[in-house]
Amino acid sequence: MKIRLIPERCIACGLCQTYSELFDYHDNGIVRFFDDPEQLEREITCTNDILEAVKNCPTRALITEES
Repeated sequence: MKIRLIPERCIACGLCQTYSELFDYHDNGIVRFFDDPEQLEREITCTNDILEAVKNCPTRALITEES
């Protein structure tokens, strides 16, 4: 599965990080991947915590796509 971040949609609510350690935040609170602040998409193994983060993002700043 591929996950894509859309920083322009992020409102810095913090929900995604509460669901999954894959996500972190820039100093301004906008979502990023925990280990690469510049990367906006990546291939990942689908897990329940990541799916919950995507499902609960109020602005759809996290998008999943089948590979």
